[in-house]
Amino acid sequence: MNDANTAKTMNATNATNATNAANTTNTANTVHKLVVLDMAGTTVADGGLVERAFEKAAGLLGVEPGTPDHAEKLQYVRDTMGESKISVFRHLFGTEELARRANSAFEEAYGDLVDGGLIAPLPGAREAIEQLRGEGRTVVLTTGFARVTQDAILDALGWQDLADLTLCPADAGGRGRPYPDMVLAAFLRTGAVADVREIAVAGDTAYDMLSGRRSGAGLVAGVLTGAHDRAALTEHGATHVLGSVAELPAVLDALAGSR
Repeated sequence: MNDANTAKTMNATNATNATNAANTTNTANTVHKLVVLDMAGTTVADGGLVERAFEKAAGLLGVEPGTPDHAEKLQYVRDTMGESKISVFRHLFGTEELARRANSAFEEAYGDLVDGGLIAPLPGAREAIEQLRGEGRTVVLTTGFARVTQDAILDALGWQDLADLTLCPADAGGRGRPYPDMVLAAFLRTGAVADVREIAVAGDTAYDMLSGRRSGAGLVAGVLTGAHDRAALTEHGATHVLGSVAELPAVLDALAGSR
């Protein structure tokens, strides 16, 4: 490695260290009283149901499995995990009519799979939410799905009363992630904290990280139980990367100084 490349590497390392130090400073001794959690991939294991539901929706619109068009569209669905599904279909199919047809077919297919018992809580997720609320924190569950699908998931898991509030994109003006709207709606609707820096956001996708950072949340934790890996989560703004949401209560307790 030449001197120029060595200098670039050292600068990049120093910048990363500085960012990590700043993140630690910004969150230390902060009591994150509002916790906004994603559902599928973060608190809920859906076993690839998004892709299976997309297959049905795409088929109804004439996208044939095994074709380059199908592969390209499926890859886009994977890359945009966490985004509002109607937004994904608007991008894929171009017109509002086709997007709404695809979205309706997707939601119906996903709901059928949920009703078939093909969904479960991620290990430790329910316990983590109960612990957070037991400590006096307000917990909000968010999703990129429509309300009907979110409610089907909550019903299937018996989670109707698990969180203080549940939000889908329509509850926050229609824009889902990567916009910060659902996090800010949680902030406004709950009144749980006085400062957005007292919010903790956790999710499994790059869009969750972007949404959290854009909202001004003091802690934005990526979890490795869903769609995206450590590199993607970190690149898109994670202040912390956890093995799972089960680790979140201990992290928040440590940052609040209650070790």
